Amino acid sequence: MTPSQNSAKNTLSNDVEIKGNLKFSGELVFDGKLDGEIHTDGTLQLGESAVISGNIHAQTVVVRGKVNGNIAAKEKIEIKSKAELFGDIKSAKLVIEEGVTFVGKTEVNPNKVAPTPPPRSAETAKSSEKEKTAEPAGKAGGK
Repeated sequence: MTPSQNSAKNTLSNDVEIKGNLKFSGELVFDGKLDGEIHTDGTLQLGESAVISGNIHAQTVVVRGKVNGNIAAKEKIEIKSKAELFGDIKSAKLVIEEGVTFVGKTEVNPNKVAPTPPPRSAETAKSSEKEKTAEPAGKAGGK
């Protein structure tokens, strides 16, 4: 992509209704209604009038409207005041303002760390084994 294409900002206003999937590059300000999925390697800004029924896959997403679906962003998700989100979100960074309605699960992993079992569980298992083996010896010595 050339820098001029990347800096292009497209707008779909609140009188736009789409049934189907939406794909784009660069930045899009969407304030209409969409029944389908959104795929982009760019930035999606949902206006206050936006209503999305479907999943969103993007680099960055800013939500001001209503989303009923999951959002996966490679870089960042921002959920602005008065936004409504019913779905799971997955991103490297997450910003949620006060006054947001959000029902779903979050996975925020800026360092892309793979989940590992906590070391405490192994230590706890070892210490409980030591207590079990130490207990009978203590009782035997006391009798």
